[in-house]
Amino acid sequence: MFTKIRNIVIASSLLTAMTGTAGVLHAQSGAAQQTITLKDFKFAPVSLTVSAGTTVTWKNLDEEPHTVVSDRGLFRSDALDQNDSFAFKFDEPGEYRFICSIHPQMRGTVVVTK
Repeated sequence: MFTKIRNIVIASSLLTAMTGTAGVLHAQSGAAQQTITLKDFKFAPVSLTVSAGTTVTWKNLDEEPHTVVSDRGLFRSDALDQNDSFAFKFDEPGEYRFICSIHPQMRGTVVVTK
């Protein structure tokens, strides 16, 4: 039984590593850290729900630079080159919209729950 569970965990980890889906989950999470990727001129996921106190990290996987800018002026990254990242801790519940100021068609939202 233990071997079967271990094999499922290993297979799941390999699938996550191969598909890169670890940071693109849409599910609500109480984890202390979540990742949004910037790839193909899109934020993935476009909307992420997290608990208050969670740090969200944006990681640029494109060859082009991108930024992460809050529409309320709460946070603003420098230009992120490929594989650069930016993080912000969301302490207060609410809906936080952001864009890439270089490519304003790139939009996303972080929803913070209690």
